Amino acid sequence: MECLTLPPKNLIKGFVHGKSHSTILQLCTRQLRTCRNPYQILNKGNKLTSKLNLPLSRLIQPLRQTTTISKTNPEISLRAQKIVGGWLIGCAGMCFGAVILGGVTRLTESGLSMVDWRLLKDMKPPQNLQEWEEEFEKYKQFPEYKYVNAQHEMSLSDFKFIFYMEYGHRMWGRLIGLAFLLPGAYFLKKGWISKGMKPRMLALTALLGFQGFLGWYMVKSGLEEKQKETDIPRVSQYRLASHLGSAFILYSLFLWSGFTHLLPYNKIEFTKEMRRIKGMAHGMKALIFITAISGAFVAGLDAGLTYNSWPKMADRWIPTDMWNIDPKWKNIFENPTFVQFNHRHLAESTVLLIAGFWWMCRKAPLPPRARMAVNALLAMSIIQASLGITTLLTYVPTPVAATHQSGSLVLLSIAVWLTHELRRIPK
Repeated sequence: MECLTLPPKNLIKGFVHGKSHSTILQLCTRQLRTCRNPYQILNKGNKLTSKLNLPLSRLIQPLRQTTTISKTNPEISLRAQKIVGGWLIGCAGMCFGAVILGGVTRLTESGLSMVDWRLLKDMKPPQNLQEWEEEFEKYKQFPEYKYVNAQHEMSLSDFKFIFYMEYGHRMWGRLIGLAFLLPGAYFLKKGWISKGMKPRMLALTALLGFQGFLGWYMVKSGLEEKQKETDIPRVSQYRLASHLGSAFILYSLFLWSGFTHLLPYNKIEFTKEMRRIKGMAHGMKALIFITAISGAFVAGLDAGLTYNSWPKMADRWIPTDMWNIDPKWKNIFENPTFVQFNHRHLAESTVLLIAGFWWMCRKAPLPPRARMAVNALLAMSIIQASLGITTLLTYVPTPVAATHQSGSLVLLSIAVWLTHELRRIPK
């Protein structure tokens, strides 16, 4: 990409048309940021700066805070990088939608309605009454139907609802694969994918395939016969947490890669204070992820329905039934009381640590976008905690619970944004 220069005489001509000094300064700064070597225009701009009656440092100052995208990948045009970045952000948005849809599918107990997995044949739902009845008969052979039907008789229309919920979730996952692979192949052919991005593309492709495998592996666990007739048919909480965690990682990689193509670097002097802030930002991101995964265990065990009070659990800070399972370590992952205890206290700790992190950042020399991300992180953590408490106190209604799950991904998105703003400029 050639440096986009604007000759000083044309800039100065702006004064003739009545443009203010600040407007001309903004125009010049904008031009500088589109150049591969911004100092080329500065060398020719002495006449301009004398007309502005401003020191040359005023013109250079904006460049000290950011560096351009084209500096990262000089062999690829700025326009191409923006297109690729927009595509990656779009893929991240589709992953976000899949998480929401998956949460609603689980909350409506629809995830076990499709009892087999076929990559191509699954794409066509039953077309007539006979096909619907055949699909319903297959579903009747598995534990969930037997359990639900014992509570209240399930009709074909009831089955159609849960079938379409799961069908929509599966088709959305396939659509994400197409939205990633087809444009990705085109961008590779055009030479718009940088050398550093190619390994990430391979990792994203592998993660997409792995996510599909994990989805079926999770569903399969809910189709197995339970040891006791009274056991509620549900998927393994371990596989559910793996499926959700994999989705969060895939989403975060898409988001980070999109930001890399769209957002310029911040030029930060990494003093001891800034290194500590950067490390803490990554720590906050990890803690948010762990708290979200603990929420998957709550969902997998329906642990949100065990103690519906806050801040105490049935008038106790520590419930008496936390160690009922032997061996004792299994209580951490398989006892609904212990699982809810873990999630609520992880969430409370996350909010308190984010508040402390925000306080520490108040006087730190953060770039504007990074400061905005810190403020957003605090605000969203409070909203997310409020949603969690509301979900608990209202006995897990589907709209509130789905919003709470979505909120965890919004909070993680802000943490990813913040850590991206604090990255170092590559040498």
